[in-house]
Amino acid sequence: MATTPTTPTLIDGKPIPAALEGKRILDEYEDFDKTANAWSIKKKWTLLTVVALCQTSMNFNAAIYSNAVEPLNEHFGITYARMGMVAFLVPYAFGCELWAPWSEELGRWIMMQFSLLGVNASILICALSPTFGGIIAGRVIGGLSSAGGSVTMGMVADMFDSDSQAHAVLWASLWSCLGAVIGGICGGPIQQYLPWRYNFWIQLAFGGITQIVHYFVAKETRATQMLDKEAQRSRKYGKGEMYGPNEALNWGKKWYQRFNHKEILETMWRPYRMLFTEPIVLFLSLLSGFADALIFSFFESYGYVFAQWSFTPTQISLALLPLAASYVLGYFSFFPVVARHKARRLKGEVLPPESRLWWLLFQVALLPLGLLGSAFVASGPPLHWSGVLVFSLLIGMANFSIYYATIDYMVASYGEYSASATGGNGFARDFLAGMCALYTGKMYKTLGIRNSQLVLFGLATLFCLPVWVFYYYGPEIRKKSRFAEQLAIKKEKKNGFKSLAIERYPGRGSGRGGQTRGFVGRGLGEIEHWTRQLVSPRKHWNVT
Repeated sequence: MATTPTTPTLIDGKPIPAALEGKRILDEYEDFDKTANAWSIKKKWTLLTVVALCQTSMNFNAAIYSNAVEPLNEHFGITYARMGMVAFLVPYAFGCELWAPWSEELGRWIMMQFSLLGVNASILICALSPTFGGIIAGRVIGGLSSAGGSVTMGMVADMFDSDSQAHAVLWASLWSCLGAVIGGICGGPIQQYLPWRYNFWIQLAFGGITQIVHYFVAKETRATQMLDKEAQRSRKYGKGEMYGPNEALNWGKKWYQRFNHKEILETMWRPYRMLFTEPIVLFLSLLSGFADALIFSFFESYGYVFAQWSFTPTQISLALLPLAASYVLGYFSFFPVVARHKARRLKGEVLPPESRLWWLLFQVALLPLGLLGSAFVASGPPLHWSGVLVFSLLIGMANFSIYYATIDYMVASYGEYSASATGGNGFARDFLAGMCALYTGKMYKTLGIRNSQLVLFGLATLFCLPVWVFYYYGPEIRKKSRFAEQLAIKKEKKNGFKSLAIERYPGRGSGRGGQTRGFVGRGLGEIEHWTRQLVSPRKHWNVT
């Protein structure tokens, strides 16, 4: 007699309605061929290019404003226009945390569209504002609207498993870092040759193009959303009565009943909970945030440093080119490491997440070394200004490596909730970058260039230490983390289920002839064994 598997009683720990008991409910691992993880390489990298564009656009907006500070001070007769940096970057930190969990619940594509729309509307407010207060309001809205790297890195996790994500995360990380530097490079000529409102009109042009490209090219990658749509198509064309994961959990509910107050609070709190309760997320986010704050402080401190050689705004912007080059060097420096890890996996070796920190052990040392060297060459004539550029290469390579390796490590450790985990990283980077606008100028004026950079050297040394701690003691730390350990166990069991599916039924899921997906006949006992590990111990198979 044929056997037809049906839905487990629980999905993600939540019971399904009794009316759906016995119905076929799609699962992101059993039906992985209908998720973004099964896309072709060409399709994945097309979306990764859109991800890179979004990353560049948002960080471009954050950085280019620095070159509008002096024109705004002059136009409005004020001295505090730099507060526009704080007004954008601090809300940006909260924006990362705001958008990340909802992208996990409602889908990546729609959240990115809302985010880009809010950002572009905020830029228009700034461009048209007759008062500086209006510009501050626009910057705050823009920061809160910026989804940042948390959502885009979540999209990467949707398309690649942890063992094949390296080049994708590298690519997204590169453009996240380059976006801010490109903004700084473009800002100088705009400041020197154009009225200050063009600073915002250029942001808006870039943002508008980005949103249009995302709207027409990007696709949904969140597995639960894709499976919901697949189930709806199947029912529409009579291929079988099946339901997606979200459809099952929210069957019969109106949209406004989907979440209760407790669920909303839990969803909103998830990234903060991970930031404050997971040592891995907390300490590596602080390191990443400190490194990013250095880059944003360069946009102001370079004015003090290169004024000693009488640089114009355009020349100061061009001095950021080595920093951009350092990101590219850092990007390619990981290629041999990724190839080495891939070769080890092909031999059957299982690499722990901590292996992703190995190259960072060496690269992270470039951060304090670059600051120390810069402290002694940035004191002005008779020394040549090129010395500052040489040491900025070290700082830039370290910044890129810190961002990429910590993100890669968190995605590998936290899997399906990587958007919330990396949201902590984004929060720290943007919050500390916003704070640097409050102290950079005062510090350089009070302590001088050399002493200021020596202080930063000491802080960099302190913040770098956790990298060595997590590399050598990461497994023990993760075992003490209930959250990370549970996700690791769940991932291992689901991967086992997925591998079994591929091996036993390579043609499953084609949908030819209106065949309903599902495993029938032989092998049911083995599949049931894996499924029982993932769901409620209550009975979840109906045999007919």
